[in-house]
Amino acid sequence: MQIEIIPFDIDYSKDFYTLNIEWLKTHFYVEPYDEEVLSKPEKYIIDKNGFIFFIMLDKQVVGTVALVPIQEEGTFELTKMAVSPEYRGHKLGQKLMQYCLEFAKKQQFKRFLLYSSRKLENAIHIYKKYGFVEVPVEANCPYKRCDIKMEHSL
Repeated sequence: MQIEIIPFDIDYSKDFYTLNIEWLKTHFYVEPYDEEVLSKPEKYIIDKNGFIFFIMLDKQVVGTVALVPIQEEGTFELTKMAVSPEYRGHKLGQKLMQYCLEFAKKQQFKRFLLYSSRKLENAIHIYKKYGFVEVPVEANCPYKRCDIKMEHSL
């Protein structure tokens, strides 16, 4: 079983979409904003100097995550993290998180932000484990499902 994390590759755009749509449908619902971003990752993430990573297991995409720059220089939103249902519980999300934190330090990012839902207790636990702390959610949060915002200074 060989695990590898690779950067965005246009050939895996469909996997980025499929993994995230499945995750959203399982836990919430797909908002129009999600559909737009997930169906055009180059336009909304890559072309805006963002990053998408895929976790590969034996050359098959089993998870993904995106880092999207926001207006504040050196700050990125950690978003669109999803792992294939059959591979959840194998700490692949944590491997993606560790990779993103190491990548951010090498790139000299200042901090990560993320938006989530308290409904996702396991995810919140992992975020806290990796040093994220809760901060107030702004009134114009981009996600209707969001009721918690967290940040991690790097």
